[in-house]
Amino acid sequence: MNSYYNLSMNNLKIISGIRQKKSLLCVGLDTDIQKIPAHLLGYDDPIFEFNRQIIDATAPFAVACKINIAFYECMGKKGWDSLEKILAYIPQEIFTIADAKRGDIGNTSAMYARTFFETYRFDGITVAPYMGEDSVKPFLEYTDKTVFLLALTSNKGAADFQWFSNGERTLYQAVISQSLQWEKETGGTLGYVVGATRPDDIAGIRTMAPDKFFLVPGVGAQGGDLHSICQKGKNDQGGLLINASRSVIYAGSGEDFALKSAEAAAALQKDTALYCKEI
Repeated sequence: MNSYYNLSMNNLKIISGIRQKKSLLCVGLDTDIQKIPAHLLGYDDPIFEFNRQIIDATAPFAVACKINIAFYECMGKKGWDSLEKILAYIPQEIFTIADAKRGDIGNTSAMYARTFFETYRFDGITVAPYMGEDSVKPFLEYTDKTVFLLALTSNKGAADFQWFSNGERTLYQAVISQSLQWEKETGGTLGYVVGATRPDDIAGIRTMAPDKFFLVPGVGAQGGDLHSICQKGKNDQGGLLINASRSVIYAGSGEDFALKSAEAAAALQKDTALYCKEI
């Protein structure tokens, strides 16, 4: 089974969602118990109840859902229990991403991969490439999953390392180039995390990785320009998952919070629909 076939099969759920919903939206469940509406705190599992209502409200507009693991593991066993219930509640047609940013020596990465691909059965995961080949390949060996490698991120500190250049290419360009070789060697499926605050660079990244899906954080609360990203980063299968977290899940803070989230998600779906017409 060649890597192109794997790529097509792995991302079929994403592509199908884009075609059906005319959307590139990925909803980020970065749920902080200190920020959810107060009336939910009386539930046995307020984190699950909040996410349940957000999922119901945004599912008609989202093709993917990204769960930021840090917001759950900080609560210990209760947080992991909530995460497991949330993951099971997400509709099957929605592509699920563990925003875990794992990456360690080979045998440790293999355990991380087992955790998120076997125990929790996510469709994809974010992975940190700093430790190189042996930290990434264990994830790529799950050839029915998608590995979103951190490439050019949206945070301020991205400039500290990602833009380092040897005169020929930057570090993030080296990551993309080298990781494509790892993909060929394993038969896995890569995607890349590319921040929405870097629209001028996404066209160059698209040239390097023409058939890959980019997970794009930074639209909404971080101020990334949605239309610039879509114009410069899309490909003929869509090629983008535009992640919105705080701007969607915290769109409202009262008893109508889910309605407000639905409205925010619908607005983003409408904006991204402009770029889904020929998919």
